Amino acid sequence: MEENKKFCDLGLSKNVLKAIDDMGFEEPSKIQEQVIPVLLSGVDCIGQAQTGTGKTLAFGAPVISEIEKGGSHVKCIVLAPTRELAVQVNDELVRIAKYEKIRILPIYGGQPIDRQIKTLKRGVDIVVGTPGRVIDLINRRVLDLSAIEFLILDEADEMLNMGFIDDIEEILKHANEDRQTLFFSATMPPAIRKLASKYLKENSKQVTVERKSITVSTVKQYYYEVKKKDRFETLCRVLDVDEPTAAIIFCKTKRGVDEVVESMQSRGYSVEGMHGDMTQSHRMNTLRKFKEGNLDYLVATDVAARGIDVETVTHVINYDLPQDSESYVHRIGRTGRAGREGVAYTLVTAREYMALKQIERTTKCKVKRKEIPTIDDIFEAKYKNMIERVNEALAGEDYKKFVPMVQELDEEYNMVDVAAALMSIIYNKEISFDYVEDSIAVNEDKESFGRGRRDRGSRNRGKYNDEGKVRLFLSIGKMDKVNPKQILIYLNEAKVNKNDIGNIDLYDKFSFVDVEPTVVDGILKKCYGKKINGRKVRVEVANRK
Repeated sequence: MEENKKFCDLGLSKNVLKAIDDMGFEEPSKIQEQVIPVLLSGVDCIGQAQTGTGKTLAFGAPVISEIEKGGSHVKCIVLAPTRELAVQVNDELVRIAKYEKIRILPIYGGQPIDRQIKTLKRGVDIVVGTPGRVIDLINRRVLDLSAIEFLILDEADEMLNMGFIDDIEEILKHANEDRQTLFFSATMPPAIRKLASKYLKENSKQVTVERKSITVSTVKQYYYEVKKKDRFETLCRVLDVDEPTAAIIFCKTKRGVDEVVESMQSRGYSVEGMHGDMTQSHRMNTLRKFKEGNLDYLVATDVAARGIDVETVTHVINYDLPQDSESYVHRIGRTGRAGREGVAYTLVTAREYMALKQIERTTKCKVKRKEIPTIDDIFEAKYKNMIERVNEALAGEDYKKFVPMVQELDEEYNMVDVAAALMSIIYNKEISFDYVEDSIAVNEDKESFGRGRRDRGSRNRGKYNDEGKVRLFLSIGKMDKVNPKQILIYLNEAKVNKNDIGNIDLYDKFSFVDVEPTVVDGILKKCYGKKINGRKVRVEVANRK
């Protein structure tokens, strides 16, 4: 059996390897293992792989290892079909370049172009952008691709589906002919092959990671919608309600494993961790204790959990989403063994929801939404468990040795009160978290992601984003020649502080603005019907982003 490669085997720079280690990844995914050496060899490449397989690291690590640092010209451009993907790619590249003096700039519509122009003029090494804004900046002669070393086309098939083929060809014509080029695409339609044959060099290589659609039919799959700050409390609530006899909790990084184990142990859980920094003997000893039932919970990374086969595992909990769909299938396969039924829970923030939907599409399975348990749910579950244990005890004889003691208590106390006091002692001992709020559900009106939630302290309904802001809809857009500055002046009718306003997204016929919940009512009252560029503007809380 071929040994799995490590990142250090692929020829990456020391600083990039250090950044990857900080990110917590222990070994490359299949696409990373195959693409990184190709790019480092200087050859063009076309990679076929699904979203969520670690493609950004596959091209980001070798690019950041290889490009010349400093200077005034752009060395690499990454094209993405949407603003959301451009932001995601940019954030990942920033993490990979943590120990390098690399200047990275995301450029896309909906953000002030003047700011992007100023940054480009100061000097940028890597540009991550959407085709429309990239062409705009090329035409303004502030984005020069004549000296780039790398050109990456991410989600190529999606770009073609969105009608970007002419824009892509226009950008490629402006790019340095001696560049190294990489196309990433989930599918390989004729249009992509034609584009590759036209713009990739003759010695280019194709890397294909086969799509896997297997899943585990004996595992019931659910997800919990969580806020980032409530992730650990949600885990505790789930464990307190389900009380698994044996569960594996998966984290994405080694640091994550250590933090979860420490937090769980401090609350009395019988738990230990496993990850790549631990010695083989330590990992084997931990696994032995888990198999023998001396541990209730095992917290592990994907690498450390490879090959774990414990038939008694009832639950798998994805504390973090895995790096790809294949890892998800591998994780949930740790339960439901030997024909038994198992349960898999995944904790998901709003930012991670699309990654979960991609896992559903790839694995051809449905992950159902479940409500985070309330304190009442926990109390009810503990009560039922205690009643079952009392019934089991009464069916035996061991309890009878305590009868004389109880008879003494009966002379002084009501036996119902005594039983309730004993149950209270057991309940408080078994509760692992100091719960304060009955419910920590993200959506108080019990609706799923992308739907409205009730705004506390406001009569309005809107959608909170990850920063806790509410999204407003404005009935005016680019076709009305409106810009972000004019929208800020418009909102100032409600005496809104600049710090209360987040992202401003401009579209052709309408716009979205993220604002603090506390200023929503004032904006609706003071701004509705006011004019921008002579046109009355309708403003309301958006039900969908």
